[in-house]
Amino acid sequence: MKKTISIFIIALLALLSGCGNPSPQQPGGAIKSSEGGAKEITIAGNGGVIEKTIRDVIAPKYKEETGIQINYIAGLSGEILSKVELQKNSPQIDIAIFVPNDVYRAKDKGLSEAIDETIVTNMKNVNPHFIAVEGAAAPVFGLAIAPAYNTESFEKNGIKPIESWNDLASPAYKGKTAFVDITNDWGFNTLNALAMANGGSTDNMEAGLEKAKELAGYSTTFYKNSTQVIPAIQQGAGDITVMGSYAIAELANSGIPIKMVVPKEGVPLQAFSATLVKNAPHQKEATDFINYLISEEAQGLIAENAFYPVVKGMSLLEKFEPVIGLKETDKTFVPDPAKMAEVRGEWTDRWAKEVTPELGKLLK
Repeated sequence: MKKTISIFIIALLALLSGCGNPSPQQPGGAIKSSEGGAKEITIAGNGGVIEKTIRDVIAPKYKEETGIQINYIAGLSGEILSKVELQKNSPQIDIAIFVPNDVYRAKDKGLSEAIDETIVTNMKNVNPHFIAVEGAAAPVFGLAIAPAYNTESFEKNGIKPIESWNDLASPAYKGKTAFVDITNDWGFNTLNALAMANGGSTDNMEAGLEKAKELAGYSTTFYKNSTQVIPAIQQGAGDITVMGSYAIAELANSGIPIKMVVPKEGVPLQAFSATLVKNAPHQKEATDFINYLISEEAQGLIAENAFYPVVKGMSLLEKFEPVIGLKETDKTFVPDPAKMAEVRGEWTDRWAKEVTPELGKLLK
């Protein structure tokens, strides 16, 4: 009997000892490492090449070095912003990757945390031309939004090179255009550039809207996003487009004879930027990962997929120069995301009412 009691007491002490040192866990059930850090973080960002770069290249390397698993949710920037807003009372996403307008909108809605540069120390090395909203996000995937054209088709048909954004509206390639709608970031930047080319600005896009009507007249449709416009170009439906430089390089790499051009009015530089979600479940680990994304090591990996490195002193890889290279004489500019966010609703409505109905009218 005494032996039985002794065994019971030993078992009880072992149980109590285990209760005094439970396996560390994060609220919500995420298991933490023995050092107290979360073993996984969740990122939401664009699909395609950005998703592949993080999921297939950066995440495995980062997990090997830190033990942290990177989960990735793919979607368009605006969709991700809506998802973050829906989850604001119980965030499930740690890092959201946005285009500049949505970086501003996230900050304005109180959905993101400020970037603490005492922790994200690599921010001191970032090229300021890629920063969308000061202190709100870290630029990660640098790009230009620019016209691009099928070099073989232009040469074969004797079409003169593009010199201005106004050249996008031309009977020379009527019915062979591949432009995206204004609801897409590429489309809205096209309208902004057309406004600039015709004496307007982000504050007054009237002149750009008039030129966009002509552009619509020579087009059969406006595509909704990259998942529609890229296949159209691959299938030969379009010889001229406006898109992100990385997508142009991706098309060229797939065998399409396409090249970016910088009009005399210039092209906008920007970046897909990483924001720390407000009250993210794993803020420390997410902040550390953002710092890693703008390190020279990570930017070198990102540059392999045709993005402009955002770190000062780093350049576009030489293999991409013939297709999307920027010369020192090329003009670039940085749009004001706050102003663009302010006016976007008005011009999107007017585009739908005034520009879209003009599709195909000049093809007859």
